[in-house]
Amino acid sequence: MLLWGVVVGLGCGFIGAYLSAYIAARWFRARQGLVIGVLTAANAAGQLVFLPSMAALATYAGWRVMALVLAVAVIAFVPILLLLMRERPADLGLAPYGAHAVVPSARPVGNPVAVAFSALAVGARSRDFWLIAGGYFVCGASTNGLIGTHLIPACVDHGLTEVVGAGLLAATGVFSFIGGTLSGWLSDRFDNRYMLFWYYGLRGLSLMYLPFAFDMSFYGLTLFMVFYGLDWIAGVPPTVRLLSGVVGQERIGIMVAWITVIHQVGGAAAAFLAGLLRVSYGSYLQAFMLSGILCIIAALMVLFIGAGRSRYEPEGIAAPAE
Repeated sequence: MLLWGVVVGLGCGFIGAYLSAYIAARWFRARQGLVIGVLTAANAAGQLVFLPSMAALATYAGWRVMALVLAVAVIAFVPILLLLMRERPADLGLAPYGAHAVVPSARPVGNPVAVAFSALAVGARSRDFWLIAGGYFVCGASTNGLIGTHLIPACVDHGLTEVVGAGLLAATGVFSFIGGTLSGWLSDRFDNRYMLFWYYGLRGLSLMYLPFAFDMSFYGLTLFMVFYGLDWIAGVPPTVRLLSGVVGQERIGIMVAWITVIHQVGGAAAAFLAGLLRVSYGSYLQAFMLSGILCIIAALMVLFIGAGRSRYEPEGIAAPAE
């Protein structure tokens, strides 16, 4: 519990999805949505590589071997990051993409914990912030918490092996890469509220379809994974774009970190409650249906967000996030 829940949880939190918002705000003035989409989609691409291979290792060599191989793979990337990555374009004497001048490399000041909670206090005064955060709570519940945690056990319940279940999740990663990248491109051009409405609504319908897909052979699940995969991370770029309209570019990094916390709380709640429902009723039907209903509610919520109603204009971006 301490190692997996606390230590691994802290490690995943430190390199969370909020980093994509920081990178996009610091290094880009144009095409921010596309950049966030590509960075988020890269996370999904990792599923394609690691999920089937790690599941096979755990099945045939044991979970300890799998954990060691994964740890070595992660450690191998550390020197690459240290050698090649830079904090800001100014460190290389470059202007952010789409800007016409080098932006001075201003360093953050003050206690980082106090700064983080101060930013939350400012953002929490906005109704739009809570509408966005509420939608992201449901996003975490319906992705990491439910499908990421319980799809493989649900497959086992219906006579499929763990490796097959992991393969389905990996296939989701392929379509997540496509959906996330395309969503980033679209978020630079269309109303992000309507994009989120369709993403959450269609995700809800796909989750309601899932319990019946298990009875339609492997092809029923394949259809679900294609449809659901395109939607899995597609909500991230429009969510970040809407949030930047609410809190401003200078706070977007830390505020994305805060809604990521809420996203993870939703995931943790769904992971526990779905397991509880499985034990109580002997099936995941109730969990999938409730999650689908939550997604429909989230789809309606985001229509009330006041930010991002007009088409995005790249020239209107201000200073980089710190």
